[in-house]
Order: sequence, then C-alpha cells, then structure tokens
Amino acid sequence: MESIINALPLFLLVFMRATSFFITAPVFSTRSVPNRFKVGLGFFIALIVTAGLGAETELTLDLAFVIYILKELFIGLALGFIASLILYTVQVAGAFIDFQMGFVMANVIDPQTRAQVPIIGNFKYMLALLFLVSVDGHHMMLDGLVRSYELLPADALLTQADRQSLTRFIAEVFSGMFFSAFQLALPIVASLFLVDVALGLLARAVPQVNIFVVGLPLKIFVGFVLILVTIPTFFFLLRGVFREMLDTMGQLIQILGG
Repeated sequence: MESIINALPLFLLVFMRATSFFITAPVFSTRSVPNRFKVGLGFFIALIVTAGLGAETELTLDLAFVIYILKELFIGLALGFIASLILYTVQVAGAFIDFQMGFVMANVIDPQTRAQVPIIGNFKYMLALLFLVSVDGHHMMLDGLVRSYELLPADALLTQADRQSLTRFIAEVFSGMFFSAFQLALPIVASLFLVDVALGLLARAVPQVNIFVVGLPLKIFVGFVLILVTIPTFFFLLRGVFREMLDTMGQLIQILGG
C-alpha cells in the first residue's frame, strides 16, 4: 500500500502526458473517439509506464508539483500537435488541388473538427487516416509516446531544452510541411495548369468559344481523372509522410531533452 502511495505522483504525471497527447494526436483526437476511451487508454498506459519506470525520485503533492503537471501537459500537447501537423500536409496538398480545380469556394464542414475544409483536401486526409490505421501507425505513435519517457522523464524538468533549437525546429517543420504538400500536389496541379494553358490557346484561336463555360467542367473532369490515376502513387508517398511524422516526434523529444 505504501509503494502505491509513493508511486501516485509519478502515475499522475504519466497520465497527464498520455491524455494530453490524445487531445491533439491524429486519429485519437477525432470526435468519433469517445472521451472515456481516451481517458481509459491514458489510464492503462500510465499504469504500464509507472510499473516499468518505478518512482526513482521522491515527488510530493505540493504547489511545486503543479509545475511538473504543466510540463507534462506541454510535452503531450506538443508531441500530438507535431504529429498532426505533419499529417495536415495531405490536407494542404488537397487545398492546392482544390484551388486549381475551382473548388476553392466549395468547402465542407469537417465533422471531426467542426471547421470548413476543402473537399479534395478532406477526402485525401480521410484516406491518410485510414491508411495510417491500416499500417498500425497509431501503434507506432503510442510506442513513441512511451519511449519519450526515456529522454524526458516525468520527474524531471525541461532544464536542458535549447530554446533556439526548438524555435528553429518549429520553423523548419512548418516550412517542410508546405514544401511536402506542394510535392504531393505537384503532378495534379501541373497537369491542370497545362489545361489552363490549352484553354488560353483555344480562346485565342477560337474567340467564339465561351472558355468559362467549357473550362470549369473540363478542369473538374480532368482533375477527378488525375486523382483516380494517382491514388496508388498517393499511398506510396504517404509512407514517407508517416516516416517523417515519427522522425519529427523523435527530434522534438531529443530537443526537449537536451
């Protein structure tokens, strides 16, 4: 009984990091996942991690313990946000395609986030989530969360974290996300640009043709055909996105751990 009481502060810290991770992490943060499931999963992860680590440092439930709780909340939210940010690359790529196809004004409400999202972007994001689950990517994220306690112990503060490296890392992640999104959308965007060039030449050669009436349905048709043709390539590129997501989580853990 005394050992359980001594391990309670460590258990609470591990529980806070796990549950805060589920608030922002892809798949787990969706509205279709019940909050009771998130809390229950965080509870069992905290039990396993606490039993494996053991209370090496004496922690007391006092006012200073609040600082440890805030630190765990920050780490969990940061890891989940970085993972979601890398996966949002797919949605940004879909937004580029929507803009080129003429769907930029036809946004839909995402039932998961209650926000307006582009049609093709939301479609590709749903495919990415399904593919992530099919290749056990959610298990890999949980494995990364558990392994984060090796470099970022729950009973230690972030005293060795380099703020300059963290700032540079965040800027590189944001810029890399847009660059990767452009690479994913480039084949379709470039093809639709060639369609625009062809329509422009047609307008110059045959001025009687109403390009606005012909061009919009033609670009939509060509866009859907290209999306259908490039789906195998899209899933092939998704593996690189998932690999980058896990690597980015590991880099963040290393920076925070000094």
